[in-house]
Amino acid sequence: MEERIDTLLATFDGARGEIIPILQRVQDEFGYLPESEMIRVARFTGVSETRLYGVASFYAQFRFTPVGDTVIQVCRGTACHVSGAQQVLDELSRQLGIGEGETTDDEKYTLETVACIGCCALAPCMTVNDDVRGRLTRNDVTEMYPAE
Repeated sequence: MEERIDTLLATFDGARGEIIPILQRVQDEFGYLPESEMIRVARFTGVSETRLYGVASFYAQFRFTPVGDTVIQVCRGTACHVSGAQQVLDELSRQLGIGEGETTDDEKYTLETVACIGCCALAPCMTVNDDVRGRLTRNDVTEMYPAE
């Protein structure tokens, strides 16, 4: 793991203005921001660990725990809410056997909600690893993720 982060950090100068791009690359590499790597980034940039955590926790894009191979994010925006997003979320939860913010035991799926995906015309919608799926119904979810 150390070699991977060394190679990654070598592409940056260590300037404070690079904190977000560095964190993005670390997360791309590991799927989340491991504590050990956050410490290394703090040292590399000369920013305190507390400040670095404050920056990372401000942005919803950063994760501090591992996620499944497939990350499903259900939109909770107004258009999606009034179009049935809760029913879609409930069915996903039932089919996958996990709640919001959880990952399946086999680490295949993580189920999350987001404030808005920005695809209101497709409400209710969700993303599956950044691929937008819209105009969803409970039946769509049942077909996509049959209970095992």
